[in-house]
Amino acid sequence: MGIRTSVMNFLGFGKPNPRSLRRGYAGAMVSRLTSDWMSTQASADAEIKGNLRRLRDRSREMVRNNPYARQAKRTTQINVIGTGIKLQSQVLQLRGSKRDNKINTEIEAKWSYWTRPNACDCSGRYSFHDFEWLATGAMCESGEAMFRIIRRPFGESKVPLGLQMLESDLLDESYQGETRAKDNEWRNGVEVNEWGRPVRYAILTRHPGDAFFQGSNPQTRKHVLLPADDVIHLFMPERPGQNRGVPWFHSVMADAHQLQGYEEAAVIRARAGASIMGFITNNEGELIGDEVENNQRISEFEPGTFKYLSPGESVSVPDIDSPDQQFEMFVKNKVRRFASGFGCSYETLSRDFSDTNYSSSRLSLLEDREHWRVVQKYLIDNFHMRVYREWLNLAVLSGYCDFPDYELRPERYLSPRWMPRGWSWVDPLKEVKAFREAEQAGYMSKSDVISSYSGGDYDDTISAIAREQQFAANAGVKLDKDLDLTDEDMQLSLLESEETQPTRQRSNGKRKRS
Repeated sequence: MGIRTSVMNFLGFGKPNPRSLRRGYAGAMVSRLTSDWMSTQASADAEIKGNLRRLRDRSREMVRNNPYARQAKRTTQINVIGTGIKLQSQVLQLRGSKRDNKINTEIEAKWSYWTRPNACDCSGRYSFHDFEWLATGAMCESGEAMFRIIRRPFGESKVPLGLQMLESDLLDESYQGETRAKDNEWRNGVEVNEWGRPVRYAILTRHPGDAFFQGSNPQTRKHVLLPADDVIHLFMPERPGQNRGVPWFHSVMADAHQLQGYEEAAVIRARAGASIMGFITNNEGELIGDEVENNQRISEFEPGTFKYLSPGESVSVPDIDSPDQQFEMFVKNKVRRFASGFGCSYETLSRDFSDTNYSSSRLSLLEDREHWRVVQKYLIDNFHMRVYREWLNLAVLSGYCDFPDYELRPERYLSPRWMPRGWSWVDPLKEVKAFREAEQAGYMSKSDVISSYSGGDYDDTISAIAREQQFAANAGVKLDKDLDLTDEDMQLSLLESEETQPTRQRSNGKRKRS
């Protein structure tokens, strides 16, 4: 080794040692096989800034025209929101650990009244359930959802509070104006302080895509700078320091676009193969020619037709055999990639259950439902609790709710329970037996069972059962004969499985009824 080679190796410009490369990370190696692997060191906001608008526009186009994207958004809204996330007030009595039913009933009744469209929405169009539904769909399709809090009464509301839903396009990611403090900075339309906490939002006064109506109501101001206390900005971050959300379809857009083009080409190919029937040639040619427009002859092919050719003309018909045997396999593979990138199972996205059994269906459903529960918890923590605190503070301040100790003990009132929707199961009998055994073993409570199975409330369920039993007793009607079984027979019937059917038949003869 010469002096020049030694110096170059010492400075790091020599050839790399193959042994050191083997000790490194294969994913970081640069070779002829990875030369087209593009990567960047940009921050989350830097990556989002130049791509957000196009990602958002393409995501919405997919939801409009792609059935899989449409199903992905719809199933997210149905599984996360369903019929709504219900409020259960958990105010306890000042002495003891029992609930204060009077206060809880009052809060739940007045909250239910405020969530009507004419009270909670500034425009009077949407109920609070509609806001939940739209926010979940916006997070999926646009990456984020925004609400403006306006502290004044609207419509029939007696609480000075209203919500205005804003589309994410109104948050101007290109805004760069003056900041409130020296260490603050604007990042994609959000002014953050030195700790990254949002301070203000730059909201456009008109939607950037509302060009058809720009002249009807001209605005003198282009932006409205809203304080962070008046804005609810919902998005599920993927990286630390992220200030804007991206559509959930961002990793599957390319595959979805290619799949849509492939299916379209396959359909056109199949139609062409089914339409062309045959050609007839003779020595004289066709007496009546095709129509001519712009010096071009127009030929139309329809199913069951035969075309005449001029003398000397011939036609070479390609072998059109479509869809071929690989069509279904290719589409399934692309849809599986779409479902995996979006975050749900193939069966949920495609509505194809032909290749599933009980075990695989249950695993897919459980995996999907864990994802939906994560989204539900995010909405509850960042949307429902935020709105509930604002509503209760203003309801007490305006005198609509009279709680004398609220100022001294606000935490007594600000710890409700939110009950999202539950799910039924593939085999309800097996699941109910499993719930029963888990409850008897002390692993679950009745409240947990009711909430996870049907999304209901334990107090409401017990009250409904008590009303039904009282009404039936007054009418002299007996609803369920199984209630007369002895404890021994009840335990036996719950522990029986499908493999012990003869045992069940023998025990039926020993049951006693009063």
